[in-house]
Amino acid sequence: MVIIMKILITGICGFVGSSLAVSLLEDDPGTIIYGMENFVRPGSDINRIKLQGMGIQVYYGDIRSASDFDVLPPADWVIDAAAMPSVLAGTDGNMSSRQLIEHNLQGTINILEYCKRHRSGFILLSTSRVYSIPLLASLPIVPVDKRFELSDEEGLPPGVSPEGVSEQFSTTPPISLYGCSKLTSELLALEYGETFDFPVWINRCGVMAGAGQFGRADQGIFSYWIHAYHGRQHLAYIGFEGSGYQVRDCFHPRDLVMLLKKQFYTTDMLPRIVNLGGGRDNSMSLAELSSWCKDRFGAQTVSRNTRGRRFDIPWMIMDSSLANKVWEWKPVIKLEEILEEIALHAEANRDWLKVTGGI
Repeated sequence: MVIIMKILITGICGFVGSSLAVSLLEDDPGTIIYGMENFVRPGSDINRIKLQGMGIQVYYGDIRSASDFDVLPPADWVIDAAAMPSVLAGTDGNMSSRQLIEHNLQGTINILEYCKRHRSGFILLSTSRVYSIPLLASLPIVPVDKRFELSDEEGLPPGVSPEGVSEQFSTTPPISLYGCSKLTSELLALEYGETFDFPVWINRCGVMAGAGQFGRADQGIFSYWIHAYHGRQHLAYIGFEGSGYQVRDCFHPRDLVMLLKKQFYTTDMLPRIVNLGGGRDNSMSLAELSSWCKDRFGAQTVSRNTRGRRFDIPWMIMDSSLANKVWEWKPVIKLEEILEEIALHAEANRDWLKVTGGI
């Protein structure tokens, strides 16, 4: 008998949710995928049209509303991609702190109650921002060729190495309201899974990037920077003496599919929480990204603002060695491919930042 997998994706019309829906269906056309979306984010309706054209049913609903789950059919697995993904959320004036907590935490509770009711497995796409901001901000760094690098491998705190930040790094507050909402969601998910006997996996994702990502500097810096540079929008290096040497790694959401499929079919008692990121090979500073854009689009001036911002950190690379050990996972799509994919999208969609709320 052929068993057809049914997958519910919350936040399905966002960049990550829609990318996963498309990739999962392309990888296995027999999969039934449906999703929930509140369409608050500018640009999400573009993805709705694409997904519905592929036969994916999109339900209007808000994860903060428990009754909105009543109309959803049972799923074998729920992938939660619906969080407000900005470390500044709840503090920047775009939403209140209460709205952030209601969305990221109360929304998780409603999803977990759905999983409890239907005995669905749950996969939480969590974040690298669950780690202690003061510890990350105080890592010993030195400037090396337009980027920051760790300077003292012997004196590093537990859970960090030149390969990145591992799951053993401190989650002691402050970690931002956003980080706290995700860390609390992780704990709730593990408790629900244990108490009500359904599988739970927590994937702490670093920066994800690719074509079609909504253009917000606080949510998708690689996409935002390339679109803004191509469109000759004002760009500025903020903090860190205006150097642009702050480093992030990234990976494409398509690289999640192999891991998700393994998690769907695994019942072993493996580590429930893993870090996922591009690693050193897929890392870049803003200054290096500007150099890439200069070669790709031509020269443009980037201004400098030496005043730092709350929650800024100079260096964040995710150490995914545990995911590689347990799941044989590592990103396949190289950084250069991701950047070129975004650049082609920017050339074909000059107003993308305006359409998706980036400017």
